[in-house]
Amino acid sequence: MWLWYDWRAAAVADDSGNIMDVEQWDGFFDERTVVQRLECIAAKGLTPEAIILKERFPEAKVRVHGELDLPDADWPLPDSDAQTAVDAAALAMANRGVAQAAGDPDRRLEHLMRASDELRSTFLTMEARLVEWVGLFLPEARFGKDRSSLGRLVGDAESLEHLSQTLEVSLPPVGPSKPEWKVLKEWGASVAVFRGQLDRMENGIRALAEEHLPSVSALLGPLLAARLSVEAHGRMRLARLPAGTVQVLGAEKAFFNHLKTGAPPPKHGHIFMHPWISRSPRWVRGKISRTVAARASIAAKVDAFEGVPWGEEEMRELDEKVEAIKAAHPRPPSRRN
Repeated sequence: MWLWYDWRAAAVADDSGNIMDVEQWDGFFDERTVVQRLECIAAKGLTPEAIILKERFPEAKVRVHGELDLPDADWPLPDSDAQTAVDAAALAMANRGVAQAAGDPDRRLEHLMRASDELRSTFLTMEARLVEWVGLFLPEARFGKDRSSLGRLVGDAESLEHLSQTLEVSLPPVGPSKPEWKVLKEWGASVAVFRGQLDRMENGIRALAEEHLPSVSALLGPLLAARLSVEAHGRMRLARLPAGTVQVLGAEKAFFNHLKTGAPPPKHGHIFMHPWISRSPRWVRGKISRTVAARASIAAKVDAFEGVPWGEEEMRELDEKVEAIKAAHPRPPSRRN
């Protein structure tokens, strides 16, 4: 015995396809009500008509319209007016879904972060190429901290001689031809453009993260907060993760390698990017990671459930805990033979 239903009707049929009972909705086909019924079905719920028949035939197998294992029967399908109404409701649901997706900060943050990672990868490759290319003609050049401005310097230079004067190095006996210098100059300008785009993109991430994850951003910085949220697939899921999982987010490969081969488990994932951990002595990084992850997990819950955002006070408390850990372990533990 089978219980079939769609948004406006329900029917019970036996295995031979004989209709045994039917219930139909006799309400008005206004868009709001039809949307509610479609949403009920989308959530795998039963319509009032299906509930009535389920009470009459509790042994019937419930199937929504469109499932393949239903027997052939004269199911009470909608007429043309009902079909027109459901088409309009489905279109309204689609438009609302698109609007909701466009306003979802988690989705926006993910696109920003993924685009930033892709742009940074491209930028670093182009910048490394520029450094090697310029170094081929100006081997005495030492960029160091000025490497970030190299693209702009090359793009603005009128010639290799001009660039050598800017970098305060001697001009080589053999330089590029005019066509080659033009290409090199354009490459430098492109590197400068990519760097500007990357800076603007990261500013966008900071602004959205501080709005969407204010407590985690105050604690860890907006860029790291955004990365943890994206890695967890959203703010709400990040809030539901235990602190131990937050600690190793981003170290999944190392963790599965630990499970597979018995290698030492990872002590930290993306959270290692924070100076509290990356600039601490090696032997206390694990302890600090656990402490920071535990506080970040609480901060994520504050953000997800819209509590009072954290600020300088909570950050100062965590800073004191980190310093206490360092003070309690000033030297690496002795190794036992």
